[in-house]
Amino acid sequence: MERHLHEEAPRVLVVDDEKVIREILSDFLTMEGFLVRTVENGEAALLELQRRAYNLVISDLKMPKMGGLELLGKINEEGINVLTVIMTGFGTVETAIEAMKRGAYDYILKPFKVEEVVHIVQRGLERQRLQTENIHLKEALSLYKISEAISQSLSLEHILELITNVTVENGQADVVTLLLEEKEEAGVFNECMQRCNGPTELLGELNVEELLKCHRTEQPVLAHGVKAHRFFEKPPRTRRLVSFCSVPLTVHHHVLGMLNVTTFHRGAQFTEGQRKMLSIIGSRAAVSIENARLYENLLESNRDLESANLSLEENFRQTIVGFANALEESDVYTRGHSERVSLYSRMIAEAMKLSPQEVETVVLAAKVHDIGKIGIPTDMLNKRDRLTEEEIAVFRTHPEKGRRILKPIPFLEDLVDSAYCHHEAWNGSGYPQGLKEEETPRLGRIVSVADAFDAMTSDRAYRKALPHEAAIAELKRCAGTQFDPTIVEHFLRELELRRERHDDTWNSARALASMTVY
Repeated sequence: MERHLHEEAPRVLVVDDEKVIREILSDFLTMEGFLVRTVENGEAALLELQRRAYNLVISDLKMPKMGGLELLGKINEEGINVLTVIMTGFGTVETAIEAMKRGAYDYILKPFKVEEVVHIVQRGLERQRLQTENIHLKEALSLYKISEAISQSLSLEHILELITNVTVENGQADVVTLLLEEKEEAGVFNECMQRCNGPTELLGELNVEELLKCHRTEQPVLAHGVKAHRFFEKPPRTRRLVSFCSVPLTVHHHVLGMLNVTTFHRGAQFTEGQRKMLSIIGSRAAVSIENARLYENLLESNRDLESANLSLEENFRQTIVGFANALEESDVYTRGHSERVSLYSRMIAEAMKLSPQEVETVVLAAKVHDIGKIGIPTDMLNKRDRLTEEEIAVFRTHPEKGRRILKPIPFLEDLVDSAYCHHEAWNGSGYPQGLKEEETPRLGRIVSVADAFDAMTSDRAYRKALPHEAAIAELKRCAGTQFDPTIVEHFLRELELRRERHDDTWNSARALASMTVY
């Protein structure tokens, strides 16, 4: 969870005691599409940064009351997440070095050209964007850490410790607390873990009943400032509470715990996107905790321990598939898509007489082939109108993002081709690499055919599903150009055979389509 701003134009704060400079920078940066505010000194800037979040600060070095370097120190001291650029008319190498040592992103010498200032701002914001992408990738991989712990140890204490540590490391929250329901007393919750990012804070006492009211009715708990006090019996006393978020740990519609994050950093607030990511972690954590408790019960009753001793590989594969399904679950048009693609991929693999191990690899690969769409906005994926060139460019990043998620995990490396190559074309016109014919790995070619068939025979936001005969005709037409003609031949032959004998795989795919596509 990154503490980022809401989706709007980047915010820039200009700090200078000369009115004319403030006005010039404000006018030009506003024309470039930024939201700009100006103040006359460091004290006023600090107050403004405490009121609302900014992407970047441009501050003069010498000002009354508080200069640029002192402001920079205060920003670092209070942990305000913002890039800072220092302006000075007394430019020396020593000044620049001192500013950079204190955490400045860059510096500008007066007199300056406005174009240079705009360039520095744009470069800084691009750096922020790249950092955001890296953080999003870390968020996805944090699920791997949780699953790894479950496979290596089914100790409940070990799992709880890892969950809280992962949330602190990835969420940049000041305090993370984990509450669990007593096994012997339903409705009674006790704090079992607390982690602080930095010095220990006196968090206060949570209002468990108020939180339960929200969690049991699926109301999101995300509040800022004094509005967050309703979730505390006793609000924090040592520092001002800035933002609070809580997600339930739910199994079979039962709340067995709560994962809570709090920040005291002024000008920073958790967002709805961050809450959703925390919910995904919380959902997986709930299953993990429930599994650990079941395992402990099995130990106590001397039952079959082997069934609870899941391997690291299988456990993480379940997590990745569950994560991919969770991404589709929120969208009525793609719900069940990956499951159906896996069923069609199995048909193809079995028709090609691949080994049982290869068949299972193809099936699992198909289930995660679209995992890179975690970074694509839902409204873009479901857009009813034609995509713009910019939107197409964003959409075409999902194979690379899928590769980046799967590649670092050694035992999932054989699934990378499905995520990275399922939009390549037989004639070399596909993306992202423009591979031709058998340059595209077989896994990618199989998933490509299965993916295209399901896309054509399912309702989407921009069109209704094609009839079965029309989809078959389209596959035949594109065999040899978009698709591997041999794979298309195997698929169509197997598809017809299974339809004629009402094979379970065909029935399952159609049943999934009728339940999940509207």
